[in-house]
Amino acid sequence: MGYLKPSLWVGGGAVVAAAGALAGRAWVRRQRASIVAGKERINQTLPVHSAWWRDHAKAEGEILYVAIGDSAAQGIGATAPRNSYVGVIADHIRSATGRSVRVVNLSVSGATVALAVADQLPRLADLRPDIVTVSIGANDIGDFDAERFREGIARVLAALPADAIVADLPCFYLPRNERKVAVANGILRAAAAERGLTVAPLHEAMRREGWRGMLHQFADDWFHPNDHGYRVWASAFLPAVIERANAKFPRRTAA
Repeated sequence: MGYLKPSLWVGGGAVVAAAGALAGRAWVRRQRASIVAGKERINQTLPVHSAWWRDHAKAEGEILYVAIGDSAAQGIGATAPRNSYVGVIADHIRSATGRSVRVVNLSVSGATVALAVADQLPRLADLRPDIVTVSIGANDIGDFDAERFREGIARVLAALPADAIVADLPCFYLPRNERKVAVANGILRAAAAERGLTVAPLHEAMRREGWRGMLHQFADDWFHPNDHGYRVWASAFLPAVIERANAKFPRRTAA
């Protein structure tokens, strides 16, 4: 059996490296195309989810659950609106209390803190909810301004009932965004403490999933949660939500 001269090994290694680089670039292009296609598919669901929540808000229920938030509360990225964290929470309230639940989802896809103040809080004022959950602020991170966020979140929290449950901002994983999230969550937690509001530890619930969990909790656009991701979101709220629900509506026992 012969052997290759060192010069041929070197040349062969260069060819292999070049081929690997080309394959890597092709993979990146495919991934980007897949994400773009995923975004387009998910954007098409925005009006579908919004209409679904409007229709379900008309249903009667013994318990009124109101949600304030953005596209995550709408369940964008889930296989169906009811699989959003709001839908999962509503199911748990029904199960824990044995009572019917009316869900009024005031959330709007793309909402920032300022838009929640302008649009969602006035509608909240017309309701008398038994349970309120809030998850807002993720859309403020891209163009984050700490003082603007501080002012806006204070206005949101001031309009909530005393037993509302407010999530801190979700985990963004990438260090540059996580630094801004850390500032925002510090502001939110301080403002919530001043009002005596309960903070749902959404950021920690997501962080505990780790990088492996991250690969399994996002939809095709790699931004919105999928069904698994929304169950993680719901898990951050549920201890406080079920405590509130059981205190107000003790579970019925069979006659």
